Amino acid sequence: MSKARKSSIEVQGIAIAILIQNDQDYISLTDIARHRNSQEPFAVINNWMRSRSTIEFLGLWERLSNPGFKPLEFERFRNEAGANYFVLSPQRWIEATSAIGILSKSGRYGGTFAHRDIAFEFASWISSEFKLYLIKEFQRLKEDENRRLSLAWNLNRTLSKLNYRIHTDAIKAHLVPAIVTPAQAAITYATEADLLNVALFGLTAKQWRDANATLDGNMRDHATIEQLLVLANLEAMNAEFIHMGLPQGDRLQRLNQIAIRQMETLTSSSRQLLPGEKKT
Repeated sequence: MSKARKSSIEVQGIAIAILIQNDQDYISLTDIARHRNSQEPFAVINNWMRSRSTIEFLGLWERLSNPGFKPLEFERFRNEAGANYFVLSPQRWIEATSAIGILSKSGRYGGTFAHRDIAFEFASWISSEFKLYLIKEFQRLKEDENRRLSLAWNLNRTLSKLNYRIHTDAIKAHLVPAIVTPAQAAITYATEADLLNVALFGLTAKQWRDANATLDGNMRDHATIEQLLVLANLEAMNAEFIHMGLPQGDRLQRLNQIAIRQMETLTSSSRQLLPGEKKT
């Protein structure tokens, strides 16, 4: 499970926290409820969850998204919904049905969060106007994030291409005899490129193409930002190893160890922030 990250938006003067967990966006129902009752937002959420229409919506979302959802418990809640004695909290809903659409968290990311589909439904119950502003601000946030990701990806792809020139120059100077034909030299360049591919991706270019015949481009075109950054580092390091005269087998082993260490660092909770990303 990936570590949760947090961001926020402001909607009509209210700060709304957004939790990104397992690549899914969960919006704070607690913060949305403050638009209705700033003193007791949890009472607003519990009141919303008493409704039969809310239970049916939550149940439908879980059936479509959650294979571990417990339908029998859902049916019991739906049958009881609307009765004077019926009370349902987020915690009770989650524990009874194994729901994943709503999160009840304590501590640093405390509060009740819901998948954006559910959060927008809750916001509509609070206020149609508030829901519209919420959607607009959320869309703006995601567009900004996508722009930053695209910028970082393109930057790392450019660095990788620039380092590739350093890499090929080292190959030309030390591994390609002057008398070979361009076609023969290309074999050496391809072999060294695959050395990096195996060290980082665990596959040669041909193995990747065979496994991804329906995709356009090559494996580097489909790499993550972190992989592209590590690839740029590996190209520079391999060029130095070639200048040092290290055998290919030794270089592969060293590069693989470096790739593992750097990927673990970049994908850990201590990863560096993207340009413009705020620390949480």
